[in-house]
Amino acid sequence: MTVQQTSISSADLLSRRDAGSGWHAQIPDDKTMLRAARDLTKDIAAHRADIYWPDMVGSALVGYGALAGAILTGSLPLAILLAGVAVLALYRALLFIHEISHLRNGTLPGFRTAWNVLVGIPMLTPSFMYEGVHTLHHKRTQYGTIEDPEYLPLALMKPWSLPLFVLVALLAPAALLLRFAVLVPLGAIVPPIRRLTWQRLSALAINPEFRRRPPEGDLRPRVFWQEVGGMVWGWALIASVFAFGWKPLLVAFAVAAVVALLNQLRTLVAHLWENEGEAMTVTAQFLDSVNVPPPGRIAEIWAPVGLRYHALHHLMPSMPYHSLPEAHRRLVGELATDSSYHGANHAGMGVLVARIARNTMRPRG
Repeated sequence: MTVQQTSISSADLLSRRDAGSGWHAQIPDDKTMLRAARDLTKDIAAHRADIYWPDMVGSALVGYGALAGAILTGSLPLAILLAGVAVLALYRALLFIHEISHLRNGTLPGFRTAWNVLVGIPMLTPSFMYEGVHTLHHKRTQYGTIEDPEYLPLALMKPWSLPLFVLVALLAPAALLLRFAVLVPLGAIVPPIRRLTWQRLSALAINPEFRRRPPEGDLRPRVFWQEVGGMVWGWALIASVFAFGWKPLLVAFAVAAVVALLNQLRTLVAHLWENEGEAMTVTAQFLDSVNVPPPGRIAEIWAPVGLRYHALHHLMPSMPYHSLPEAHRRLVGELATDSSYHGANHAGMGVLVARIARNTMRPRG
């Protein structure tokens, strides 16, 4: 199969992308790649409950077990080791929120509720904080624009913005506890606080200009019950200090902060962040996104649940995470070497961070 030729060849498009900003508007859609992504993966598009449930539940149980061990052990080296296991396991369990945001009603019955009870509410990140938000990031005319809640042109910002972007994630546990334990009950009494909390503090967004609209349809009752659950759990966490002392809460906060930091690092390299706000073709969005495929294995640790194939996910947002490795294998085997598809594949986190950092240092005309 050969790549459909447009007014500019795929090699030229990638060359222009690598030259710096302003390349997005020059990239038409690679229709051969888009057609292959659709046609080669029809038989692996079903969400398999026998994979989702054991993976999510197992990750959560391992994470909580390791966290309990880190709190209870009297050995500092063992506590650090167990805390590391808790970080990785709970991080994996938490990232199922991404899959939930793409699930259609009726797919995997009960999975959203079980995830919220087991992971979302205990980690003060219930699914409503991503549902109805993440899908805006996938809208054809909104990706990379001011209306995208999950996009910042980080590669075009000041160099100091990158460490600030990553390190601010360490404040997430305290901010989430404040939101649910304090602002939710206050908002029930003071409507302006409720509006501000919903608009500014109710979405896993990185765009500071994003304002969330009121929930609609079947999301509204889910928001109510998830906020009540988060509020009660927040109070329980505060009360735990009086019952058990500071150590359990501080260890849990430390684990949650490292989970948030790891996720922020993953977010930093999920895209190239080189768009200046204009609408982009699907192919341009794909090339501004990142795959970190095998043979390297470490990406499966920092980008689990299919997120090492983030660019491929942007081609097929509804493809279940467990099918993305096979979809990638098929596309690599089918598409020609000059296909746009290969332009989204990168070697690893270090290479991507270096590229973004270099771009922040370029002089702006």
